[in-house]
Amino acid sequence: MTELRNLKNVTLFNNRFSGVIPQGLGINSSLVQIDFTNNNFCWRHPTKYLSWGNNWRFLNLGYNLLEGNVPADVGNCSSLRRLILRNNKLSGSLPDFAEDSSLLYMDLRENNLNGPLPPSVGNCVNVTMINLSSNKIKGSVPQEIGKLVNLHVLDLSSNRLYGQLPSQISQCSKLDILNLSFNSFNGTVPLSLKNLLLLSQLMLQGNQFSGGIPDFLSGFEMLLELQLGANNFGGMIPSSLGRVSSLQIALNLSSNGLTGQIPSEFANLNRLQSLDVSNNNLTGELTSLRDLSSLLQVNVSYNQFTGSLPKNLLNLLVSFPSSFTGNAGLCCPEGEFSCLKNSSLTLCGGSRIRKDLSTIAIVLISLGSFFFCMLLFLGCGCILLGRRRVTEGRPSLHEGSSFLLNKVIEATENLNEKYILGNGAHGTVYKALLSPNEVYAVKKLVFSTQKGSNVSMVREIQTVGKIRHRNLVRLVDFWLKNDYGLILYEYMENGSLHDVLHEIKPPPVLEWNARYKIALGIAQGLAYLHDDCNPAIIHRDIKPRTFFLDSNMEPHISDFGIAKLMDQISASPQSSAIMGTIGYMSPETAFTTRRNKESDMYSYGVVLLELITRKMAFGSIFFRIT
Repeated sequence: MTELRNLKNVTLFNNRFSGVIPQGLGINSSLVQIDFTNNNFCWRHPTKYLSWGNNWRFLNLGYNLLEGNVPADVGNCSSLRRLILRNNKLSGSLPDFAEDSSLLYMDLRENNLNGPLPPSVGNCVNVTMINLSSNKIKGSVPQEIGKLVNLHVLDLSSNRLYGQLPSQISQCSKLDILNLSFNSFNGTVPLSLKNLLLLSQLMLQGNQFSGGIPDFLSGFEMLLELQLGANNFGGMIPSSLGRVSSLQIALNLSSNGLTGQIPSEFANLNRLQSLDVSNNNLTGELTSLRDLSSLLQVNVSYNQFTGSLPKNLLNLLVSFPSSFTGNAGLCCPEGEFSCLKNSSLTLCGGSRIRKDLSTIAIVLISLGSFFFCMLLFLGCGCILLGRRRVTEGRPSLHEGSSFLLNKVIEATENLNEKYILGNGAHGTVYKALLSPNEVYAVKKLVFSTQKGSNVSMVREIQTVGKIRHRNLVRLVDFWLKNDYGLILYEYMENGSLHDVLHEIKPPPVLEWNARYKIALGIAQGLAYLHDDCNPAIIHRDIKPRTFFLDSNMEPHISDFGIAKLMDQISASPQSSAIMGTIGYMSPETAFTTRRNKESDMYSYGVVLLELITRKMAFGSIFFRIT
């Protein structure tokens, strides 16, 4: 490679190459881009890589076996714009960064770096993303962090940082994601953070912050996730927190010293999907949660709550009984015997004896139902054997549990939020790692009203499950659990097209040939749904978040048929809910619930624009006022 004087790009990612990275790479002054991601490379004497290439702009050596220190010359390479050394075994301190640094993207997560965060990081004034999570970096955050005025993502989580947060961090006014969780920061949350009005995720859990929960959080109108658990916050939950109506992914206030009641203003959090206030000293009733139909997870355990459990939380009690334990005064609404099963709650106005009698009744009814179901099963089995129907290729539908379901629930720790891959219009997606070679994506669908006809649901799921195409995400299995369903999909290693386009996580290099491959694959998948399926399947919610990329950057369409299924299950006959996502819907779909191939293709055209420009369809470039 050192002799190829016109060589600009070397891309070897996702192979099984091993051995030592050639030291002579630095000699070749024509090299601009090097991507050795996901191999088994190591390096020997990294300081001898000859100034690390004076013209290098992109260096990705992530997911290899690199050990030792990060060479000092990395920080002196003024042309370098993207530095990705994540998931190696690097140790020592970060290098000092040159005053003329051009760095835009820095990802060194999941190594063994153990030095301080150098003040010279302030020289990287153009950087938009810094991820140093899951290392052993120690010391305090330098005041120079305030010079990073173009920073959008700062992730210093899971390190050994301590002390108070510098007020200068508020000068990073473009911050979208701030993750300082699982360190040893102390003191109060700086008032100056109120200037970070663009935050969508603020994660401070697992530190030693004290004082009250800041009132200024109510000014964060774009906040989707707030993690303040496992700190030393005290006092009452400020009512102003209920005005952060944008909260959607999670609100975590657990394991603090909070007192008083949950503010009535929490009734305004009508988009919130996960609420955790466990392990505090909270009192009163849970009436402020009774209208929050969007909640998928609630944990109020180990407080002093009293009164009747709101009916909208009964299904969550059945699914996650441990999330309600430790509240002696909390009880089940009268007549709701189902919530007594596997929970420590009693009926409101009843006694433990009454619960025991109810339990006996439930057991007797269950035994009778069991024998009836056995007879019904044997009868149906005879009919099915007589007909000899072939059902190969269909996903199985389970009422209740199954062996695979139990493995999925165990792998995700009962659908714990730490396994969440993302949240969408149709539900929450979790990653289930059953073994190194068996990984699934699990989508949880919550039915806002009744489940509807199981026969209709079986028909829809089996229709979707039989569809096979190289550009469609394969549906593996499906279960019904009370008022929600779990859909098991094959897992896509490179995440969604949205994540790759907008660098939510470090993506492979998105060259033009890769973009063409993605555009073509999506078109082929849509053509199959529209023209080769009988009846034709209209997707109804085309956007980058519904396209997933495998290890070869081949696109796969997800959620086809799901929008229609959820519409049938959840919507009333009078419903006029608009299916789709603003920015991607065709204009006429804002006035009707009818969908056709043309509306899908309009959305596909918007996705193509986003694929070319890497600008979101609802960003300022598309909505600029002149």
